[in-house]
Amino acid sequence: MDTLKVYKIGLVPYRRALDLQLNLLEKRKNGEIGDSLLLLEHPPTFTIGRKGNKKHLLMNKRYLSERGIHFEEISRGGDITFHGPGQLVGYPIMDLNTKGRDVHKYLRGLEESIVMVLEDFGIPANRIEGLTGVWVKGHKIASIGVGVKRWVTYHGFALNVNTDLSYFDMIVPCGIPDVKMTSIAGCLREKEGIQIEDVEEAVVKSFIKIFGFENAKVITAFDYDPENLLESDLLYNLEEELEKDLDLLI
Repeated sequence: MDTLKVYKIGLVPYRRALDLQLNLLEKRKNGEIGDSLLLLEHPPTFTIGRKGNKKHLLMNKRYLSERGIHFEEISRGGDITFHGPGQLVGYPIMDLNTKGRDVHKYLRGLEESIVMVLEDFGIPANRIEGLTGVWVKGHKIASIGVGVKRWVTYHGFALNVNTDLSYFDMIVPCGIPDVKMTSIAGCLREKEGIQIEDVEEAVVKSFIKIFGFENAKVITAFDYDPENLLESDLLYNLEEELEKDLDLLI
C-alpha cells in the first residue's frame, strides 16, 4: 500500500487551483509523483461542467460580477454548483490504473468517504440511487464532479461545512430541480463550532480507509487566514516548495 500525500492549501482562487491540479495531473500521468489530495476553499465561485445547462444559472453574469462572484466553465462532469468559504473542496489526483480502472467505483468511493466523514460528526448520511453526491434527510450536503485523463483523476468533491447556503439560491444546484442544500453546521445547528480543519482530518482518515492507502503525509501551506490568497507562482511550485519545508510568504 502507498502513502497518500495531502496538501492543505487554504483559500485559493478557482483558476489557480485548476492550474495546480493540471500541473500535478501531468506529473502523476508521467509517474513523477504518487497519489495526492488537495484540500482547500475557494472564494465565491459558480462552476459548470462540460455538459451542464447554462439555464441553471439563475442570475446574469453582470449581477455576479457586481457581487464579486466568479463563474467558470470547466471540464469536469456534472452540472452547476457553488464553491465558497466554509466549504471544504477536495481534488484527488489519483491513478486509477492501480485501482481497477472503474470510474463508477471511484465515484462511489468518494461518496462513501464523505458518508464516513459525516458519521464522525454524528450525522447520518446516504447516497441516492441515480444521483451523484451525498445527502442528509433529503438535503444535499456534498457535490461531486470528476475528470479523468489516462485514468488519472482530477476535480473532485465539495462538502458544505459552514457555507453560506444562500448562494445556492442563484442556481439550480447540480441541475436538480427543487433540491435543497445543507451543511454540517446546519445539521448540527452550530455555526462557530465547526472548523474546516476538523473536517479535513476526518477526510484524510476516510480516504486512507476507502482507497486503501497505508497512511497519509499531510503538508500544510500556511495557517488559515480567509483574507490571504496564495500567489500564482507559489501554486505552480507548491509541491517543490513544501517538500523543502520552506516558509511560504503570502
